[in-house]
Amino acid sequence: MTMKPSLLHLNDEVAAALREGRAVVALESTIITHGMPYPANLETARGVETVVCENGAVPATIAVVAGKIKVGLGDRELEQLAAAKDMVKASGRDLAAIMVGGGSAGTTVSATMRIAALAGIGIFATGGVGGVHRGAEATFDISADLTELGQTGTTVVCAGVKSILDIAKTLEYLETQRVPVIAYQSDDFPAFYTRSSGLKADHRLDTAEDIAQAMLLHEQIGSGTGILVANPIPEVDALDPAFIDGTITAAVAEAEKRGIGRKELTPFLLARINELSQGRSLKANIALVRNNAALAARIAVAHARLKRMAK
Repeated sequence: MTMKPSLLHLNDEVAAALREGRAVVALESTIITHGMPYPANLETARGVETVVCENGAVPATIAVVAGKIKVGLGDRELEQLAAAKDMVKASGRDLAAIMVGGGSAGTTVSATMRIAALAGIGIFATGGVGGVHRGAEATFDISADLTELGQTGTTVVCAGVKSILDIAKTLEYLETQRVPVIAYQSDDFPAFYTRSSGLKADHRLDTAEDIAQAMLLHEQIGSGTGILVANPIPEVDALDPAFIDGTITAAVAEAEKRGIGRKELTPFLLARINELSQGRSLKANIALVRNNAALAARIAVAHARLKRMAK
């Protein structure tokens, strides 16, 4: 993919790191605009960037700001995104129209993957990716995150897919899209708030270095797809499976009753689950995002080292 440099606005730190071949980790912004309430969203965004730095990489939070694609945000821009009301949620398909209108938006996994690839950033950390929604056989509600993974060569580190989704169907769809699913230090595929979904991951790798090597080989053989790295939530932060499954079932039933769907569905469910769990789901969400950022940074450092050695 090629893109006019003027369409991407990299901050100085990210631009310098990319020029010098240093480790950079992309971070999405819908977790700021739609994933958490204020001010927890701002505190989490700042904390995640700090975690990336502490693990040896440069953070590049991505968003659309006043019609411009920003790769790496200043603290004031983070504050504005976090405090804004009714912010647009931008998937990859939405970017051009939002830019033409001079709008601002939080970028989803699909949009962030695409922008990261255009900027030359190979790895991206998020909470959980979108997937096949429950009842998709009737609604056809399948996240663009999955199709983007099938055509954009970005490695995405997440805590599995959100447990509000149909995880078995999501894994089947990823297989169809030729996307490798690698669980970190686990045989099981995690379910966001819990360490296991009851389903097995395609592959298990136990070190950041092995995952970085897999990234390099995946690119060298011309696969043309992303890689999904599933990193289980730390055990101390995981929620009881029966408790969170019951909470999710109640939230999904409420969404169906109120006719909530499409882009509004996931933000509604996350907010409602947080209310029903009395804040426990938000605490777990913050913990897993930080955990994913730390792993992504370690992978990015190992990947940058391998690329230097290959020259």
